[in-house]
Amino acid sequence: IEHVYVLLVENVKLLDRYTNKKPANGTLYLTATHLIYVDSSAEIRKETWILHHHIATVEKLPLTTSGCPLLIHCKNFRVAHFVIGHERDCHEVYTSLLKLSQPVTSEELYAFSYNPKMSKDNREIGWKLIDLKVDYQRMGIPNDYWEITDANKDYEVCNTYPPEIVVPKAANKATVVGSSKFRSRGRIPVLSYLYKENNAAICRCSQPLSGFSARCLEDEQMLQAIRQANLGSPFMYVVDTRPKLNAMANRAAGKGYENEDNYDNIRFKFIGIENIHVMRNSLQKLLEVCEAKSPSMSDFLTGLENSGWLRHIKAVMDAGVFLAKAVKDEKASVLVHCSDGWDRTAQVCSLASLLLDPFYRTFKGLMKLKVLIEKEWIAMGHKFSHRCGHLDGDPKEVSPVFTQFTECVWQLMQQFPCAFEFNECFLLEIHDHVYSCQFGNFLGTCHREREDLKIFEKTHSLWPFLLQKKQEFKNPLYKGFTAYKELKPNTLPFSFQFWCGMYNRFDKGMHPKQCVLDHLLSCMSQKMKLEDNATELENKLPFLDGPLPDEVCSLSKIINASVESSKTPMLNTPQDYESEPPALLTNGAIVEEVDIMPDQDQKNKEDLANHHDLPDLNRTMEVLESDAKKEKLQDQ
Repeated sequence: IEHVYVLLVENVKLLDRYTNKKPANGTLYLTATHLIYVDSSAEIRKETWILHHHIATVEKLPLTTSGCPLLIHCKNFRVAHFVIGHERDCHEVYTSLLKLSQPVTSEELYAFSYNPKMSKDNREIGWKLIDLKVDYQRMGIPNDYWEITDANKDYEVCNTYPPEIVVPKAANKATVVGSSKFRSRGRIPVLSYLYKENNAAICRCSQPLSGFSARCLEDEQMLQAIRQANLGSPFMYVVDTRPKLNAMANRAAGKGYENEDNYDNIRFKFIGIENIHVMRNSLQKLLEVCEAKSPSMSDFLTGLENSGWLRHIKAVMDAGVFLAKAVKDEKASVLVHCSDGWDRTAQVCSLASLLLDPFYRTFKGLMKLKVLIEKEWIAMGHKFSHRCGHLDGDPKEVSPVFTQFTECVWQLMQQFPCAFEFNECFLLEIHDHVYSCQFGNFLGTCHREREDLKIFEKTHSLWPFLLQKKQEFKNPLYKGFTAYKELKPNTLPFSFQFWCGMYNRFDKGMHPKQCVLDHLLSCMSQKMKLEDNATELENKLPFLDGPLPDEVCSLSKIINASVESSKTPMLNTPQDYESEPPALLTNGAIVEEVDIMPDQDQKNKEDLANHHDLPDLNRTMEVLESDAKKEKLQDQ
């Protein structure tokens, strides 16, 4: 709070770059954690909350006749353009946001002050919701060829790996230690995913310290143990995800890549995914295209092409597809690395696992995709703090590595809309919280650093928070666990789309736009309400003496038929019905939808005239119940 130099500023304008309407006018508030803008010109109170940790850059523009502009770019791709009346107020807001958005120490991050009023026991349970041992057991580990070892329990093998790792049983302690000395930062080959159907494995590591001619017997034995753990293939792939030129340049620094002459029965392959600096620049060019006020179609398409963003997404996707095909079709194990094995390696290993295993495409209890993220990204040492710019550090270390993985999952969801139990909102929510620093999961750079920061004692886990919102994250098109055992995506250029939902999500001027997913979720919510109302009415009806009216007994069936007809975006069309279109009840008579009004009194005509479509069935039910009671009274 000591960095908040001004608590509120009045008469602040918020510009909308996509519309020509009059700017909103309101009050800007600064708290210790959020910037809050309250629009006083709106008929209904409208608030815009921006978390300080989401702010990537703050720019104070030259003074204009209308005031001092302040431009804020966020890491979740929100852009807020304020105009503050007085230059002094603008400078104080600007100075405050610079300090608040770039904390110097980890203890200043939001997660260490965030308090959802949860008991200590519940917080501890939240951190225990995901147990990676359970995922390995699901793969059949330990078995005759693989074991979970605590060889790294004191981080003596690798300080960026977790205490427990999975290695071949044939690799003894000397082999593990010797291999670690020959791998960059000690990141030895460890198991990422085991395909149970043929025992082919995906393993990950960092580049070898091979230089131009160096070799290591223990490292060669480690790769041989991985290959021999799979009896279904006489060879294994070693995949370097870097462009060949980059890998060759590393040889001059004593690093490099595996020499096929020194390793038995390996097939070496370069993939060609660019480094973090290229990806950072590519995203910046993409955002410049997204933020252009009124580009022509040719300008937008040219800018999108020049950014190279979708080309990089395709490269990551191609790598994941190659790994999945090698494991599934060729029955060969694969060892993957980039330079240090925590950026491109995490992308392609997790993507390949997602393609091969439908388990990671579900969220029974909202846990499965999170298991993949926890295992391949958090536990295996992706440098979230550096790549996401959580602290005031080297800007050259910032790169959208996890954003690219998130987009790859979204691109798969576009090709296979029925194969994922979660929806786009789930991906966006996780992406937001990777940068929010509200929870402890994505703080630090590795497991050891999180222990040093006492993340598990002082902060809360994201997963229970998402679990409470799981109804919002369900995909209504999901066909079930066995419908798509493995995914084989098309990676030709025309298969990739621009993700407007990510990069233009906050541009209100682009709305309204119809979203099929939102419509389906709304239908599902409406169905649940109707079913609850129907159950409540059926529970009340037995209290009436005598037989139940025929129309009320049939009500539940009519509701179900109408709701079923709304499960597709094309509502109330002939192809939505298995037999005849659903009929509606009118005072004891069943008629077709096209003939809503039979001969009856004017009051019933007025009651039912506007209540024959799905969204107003609640009103229909009320009318029917009233009619039933009237008939009963008349009988009495």
